[in-house]
Amino acid sequence: MDFSWMAWTKPTATFFAIIFCLLVTLTIWEIKIPGGAPRRGILQFETTRGDRLFISLLGAAYIHIFWLAFLSLSIWWALLIACLYAICVFVWV
Repeated sequence: MDFSWMAWTKPTATFFAIIFCLLVTLTIWEIKIPGGAPRRGILQFETTRGDRLFISLLGAAYIHIFWLAFLSLSIWWALLIACLYAICVFVWV
């Protein structure tokens, strides 16, 4: 297959590799400790581990889109911000 039309730069590949690793980690976590005990965070609705991962990934996508649209700095900074955002989501949401 010819993937030359895609912009597979190191940051893009890293972003998707991290998503894949997160999904594998969450799957293993769910197999070892089923359920994930829903909890209420600052958003005042119940979320599970999967919900928090989805919110984190959605936020990371928006962080990267806005970063590319409005800033000319390295995309690695957006990745760092997205990781910090994900940590905050898992702690407080």
